[in-house]
Amino acid sequence: MKNLLKLLLCVSMVFSCVSLWAVDFGLIFDQTPALSGSGNDTTFEYQGILIPRFSALLGDNGRLYISAGANLQNDPWNVVPELLRTEFSWRFSSADLKLGRIQYSDPLGFIANGLFDGLQFSLDTAAGSFSAGAWYTGLLYKKRVNITMTGEELASYGTALDYSDFANTYFASRRIIAALGWEHPGLKEILRVKLALLGQFDLDATDLHSQYAAGMISMPLGNFIFDLGGSLEFLENSSDFGIGLAGELGIAWLLPTKLEDRLLFLGRFSSGVIEDSSMTAFLPITTSNQGDVLKAKLSGLSMLRLEYLARLFQTFSAGISSSYFILSDKGTFTTVGNNGYFLGNEFYGKLMWSPVSDIQVNFGGGVFLPRLGNAAPDANLLWRIDLNVILSLY
Repeated sequence: MKNLLKLLLCVSMVFSCVSLWAVDFGLIFDQTPALSGSGNDTTFEYQGILIPRFSALLGDNGRLYISAGANLQNDPWNVVPELLRTEFSWRFSSADLKLGRIQYSDPLGFIANGLFDGLQFSLDTAAGSFSAGAWYTGLLYKKRVNITMTGEELASYGTALDYSDFANTYFASRRIIAALGWEHPGLKEILRVKLALLGQFDLDATDLHSQYAAGMISMPLGNFIFDLGGSLEFLENSSDFGIGLAGELGIAWLLPTKLEDRLLFLGRFSSGVIEDSSMTAFLPITTSNQGDVLKAKLSGLSMLRLEYLARLFQTFSAGISSSYFILSDKGTFTTVGNNGYFLGNEFYGKLMWSPVSDIQVNFGGGVFLPRLGNAAPDANLLWRIDLNVILSLY
């Protein structure tokens, strides 16, 4: 009887400790094979990543989250190790502090968006939420953070990882990013406002620095949601100075049908180079692809998109989009051609199935047609199909 009481006492002590330090484990499988091509050329791409994650509550206010990845890629076949989101956060009465490899996004989502190493402090007040952060990019895997501000960075991004030259083929360029932000979820009880001041400071030999003032306003009105945003950029290096502009207009219409469906118009503009002036091509810190097939960076390029998305069943959704691309100048984006300013049209469709919350299957495919523009009307069409499967084990 005494041994049984001792055992029950030990078990109760263990469970009391666990309750004070709650722990959660998980495993995520994310697999994406894809085929793409142009003319008679076909390319197979594969990316599969295994992500173990761990989280723990530290007392009443602290939280620790750790995740890593083993990323299998082809061309050439290689296993790429990554430390993913890994952060310590502490919640005060009206403030929050995060340290580690944390997620940050600017108000527009295409200036600086991704995981960065550093810290961020936020303060909630009656006047809105204020935030300040500073991060370093030089310890991240280059294809995770996707910084291609210079020709050297673009060439490095395209170079495969070589374990015999790991330091020069794995890491992203060395930049410091700092940001101040303010957000209000219901200004005048209708407007959601996000504002930010950002700056990046180059620590490499290219000596390219940039600063941004960015803002986004969202307003729901009946079945419509209106988004309007913009950014002013100052770009400088040791010998030159430039000003760049970018803007976004979005109109979402929640259709009055039995389906849960939505029609979205999205327009994005970025400035190009104007000769004999300070106006230059808008240059974001991280690259966010504006097309599913074209994979274009929002620099010297503008895009108009119309998209329809519907939930056909509880677990099944489908969408189709048409995106038209226009050059802002004839020298910044030259991947397809630059005889004229109208680049062409992309059509893309996707199917999304999630039978349970732990399983997601996404299938998409589309084409980009240069013949619908005058920049390179005789160029071959581009096409792409991809399958993404995500399995989460908790």
